[in-house]
Amino acid sequence: MKSFCILSVLTLVGTCATPKYSTKIKNLKNSIELVDKTEVLNYAKTITASELKTHLYNFSSEEFQGRATGEIGQKKASNFLKHYYQQEGIMSPLRDTINYFQNIPSDFFFEKTKPTENVMAFIEGQEIPQEVIIISAHLDHLGVNENGQVNYGADDDGSGTVALMEMAQAFKKAQLEGNGPKRSILFLHFTAEELGKKGSEYYTRHPVFPLKNTVTNLNIDMIGRVDDIHKNKKDYLYLIGSDRISKELHYLSEKVNDTLFNIDLDYRYNDENDRNQYYTRSDHYNFAALGIPVIFYFNGEHSDYHKPTDTPEKINYNLLEKRTKLIFATAWQIANQNHRLLTDKNNNLLK
Repeated sequence: MKSFCILSVLTLVGTCATPKYSTKIKNLKNSIELVDKTEVLNYAKTITASELKTHLYNFSSEEFQGRATGEIGQKKASNFLKHYYQQEGIMSPLRDTINYFQNIPSDFFFEKTKPTENVMAFIEGQEIPQEVIIISAHLDHLGVNENGQVNYGADDDGSGTVALMEMAQAFKKAQLEGNGPKRSILFLHFTAEELGKKGSEYYTRHPVFPLKNTVTNLNIDMIGRVDDIHKNKKDYLYLIGSDRISKELHYLSEKVNDTLFNIDLDYRYNDENDRNQYYTRSDHYNFAALGIPVIFYFNGEHSDYHKPTDTPEKINYNLLEKRTKLIFATAWQIANQNHRLLTDKNNNLLK
């Protein structure tokens, strides 16, 4: 995750409903109906701690040299992801098994940066393919420091990267068995997040699918560890931004969790006055700034944040599995419910 913050230019919605919305919000919560939970849990079972661990030890290995944007290690990481999707039979957005990269030229960056690329994989919707859910994580990290130490970035954001890999496999299995999602899913691995969210900025300026058809962005940036606040109660996850553009998204997310997983969803960093301003600091923000509903999933900072000591043996893989299953089930609900996810301005229940 990017270590400095940009203050939001949006008028932000608070984390709790104001009194005048209380009745309307209750009606909204009651209106959400979950799709078949037996089916979603069946495919969620394919997301396992052992596979996440195998992927992450590869992705955050010394071979990838800290994945600095545009450098050889980041290129190796991009090709690692491409080969994974090819082996799984998961298509690129061009419906082939060749063109997984969205190339970004060096002149897009303020500072001299070598050409780089976002990596994309695609599951086409069976009924409403033009509507797209984007699930994202950034593939880049900080490279090698001045002392020659590799910044492995296992949590930041290797954890999010491997979560996307496992979710894509689960959606592909559903598709092969005739239970593919109604709406399309784009798995989007951003480059250059550590340089100021530039990979996601490039995508939103040059979208592969029209932004008006982008239903939501579920963005993952660090979900493999436990911060000091939760060291005695580890089954938690911070959610940021879920209610700011679409309260339906917020309560849909909560209903999925309450019904299937019962993770402690912590919203303290969703406060518009939070000094960390995490809402602006990862790739989801480039979508939110355009009015697209988002959720940012985050485990909080820890002592190894942005240090060479952010290594894969420190990841809690059972927690990573459960958190990934929650995000998968949330995406499954959004992709398969009858109506497109509503923004607050388009939601008649809030008027």
